[in-house]
Amino acid sequence: MGDPERRAALDRHWAASDASDFDTEHAIYREDAVLEYPQSGERIRGRSNIQITRSRQPSKKRFTVQRILGDGDLWITEFVLTYDGQPSYTVSIMELKDGKVARETQYFGDPFEPGPSRAQ
Repeated sequence: MGDPERRAALDRHWAASDASDFDTEHAIYREDAVLEYPQSGERIRGRSNIQITRSRQPSKKRFTVQRILGDGDLWITEFVLTYDGQPSYTVSIMELKDGKVARETQYFGDPFEPGPSRAQ
């Protein structure tokens, strides 16, 4: 699998995430994938557990991809994840093995007003 195919798989993943198509969204993961959310301390093991956790999320969510960067087995996606109208600026780091995601780490940042020192 070359980089164009990896990128196409990521495009399908994020489009499916936005459409709440849980089967297509999770097809990119290996059976033994690990998903980490460092800010909450969560570590979810296994594709089926990742899918179950996401499918139970009660909030309406939308994904707006800003950019995807990557090469080989390391891919980074910057996107805005909006839950019930509230945006969270998000970075996903995906590590692939044999063309599937073996590990993903997601970081979230809420919007904030700039400080007075940056008023100019």
